[in-house]
Amino acid sequence: MSDQSTTHFGYRDVPVAQKQKLVGEVFSSVAAKYDLMNDLMSFGIHRLWKRHFVGIAGIRAGDRVLDLAGGTGDIAALMLPKVGATGEVVLGDINASMLRVGRDRLTDRGLVQGLRYAQMNAEALPFPDRTFDAVTIAFGLRNVTDKQRALEEMHRVLKIGGKALILEFSAVKLEWLKPLYDLHSFQVLPRLGQLFAQDADSYRYLAESIRKHPDQETLAGMMEQAGLVKVEVRNLSGGIVAIHRGYRV
Repeated sequence: MSDQSTTHFGYRDVPVAQKQKLVGEVFSSVAAKYDLMNDLMSFGIHRLWKRHFVGIAGIRAGDRVLDLAGGTGDIAALMLPKVGATGEVVLGDINASMLRVGRDRLTDRGLVQGLRYAQMNAEALPFPDRTFDAVTIAFGLRNVTDKQRALEEMHRVLKIGGKALILEFSAVKLEWLKPLYDLHSFQVLPRLGQLFAQDADSYRYLAESIRKHPDQETLAGMMEQAGLVKVEVRNLSGGIVAIHRGYRV
């Protein structure tokens, strides 16, 4: 990309080089209230989405799992019993504030064994080829500047037969739900952000970033372009979120 290349930050076009910094500022701002706001934004349903995501992931005892954009540790905590005493979960996040909140939360819950933490950029993973049995990313891919590069990196660090699993907001498929979802996203959500986190702008960006994220079919095609095969898509809650899964062969 040239220095003049732009990308989207919500509904704004910004220089590619600036997006990572802007996204970082958003998540540094919301880190302390992230779990509360997730509950408010989704009426608590995000917890069910995450449990379903991990439940169908096919993670087995002894597996080594990389959880990208691991945030406050929800996915890592659910993965730990699956990998067992002989497995490992590496919680990675580009944002130091989010990583710190996640580490503190999991440590307070007594979850220490089998967990590692690392600050990393999903576009340039600091691991050798064929390191992990599974790579997961939940509600994080839409904030990555170069999504195609991140998918290629996920493919690279997977072992042969390993799987990439993505849980992300997607395109609503139910026509009657679309206006209600737009009302919640662009009217209710920023007001909740202001009321509970004193930060309406960050939550306005989060709503906009969902609309700019590739829809189900486009993301599936991007995964295939990255080298993943047998790509499957499962819609949840009428397409508000979707689970994508693909394999390395």
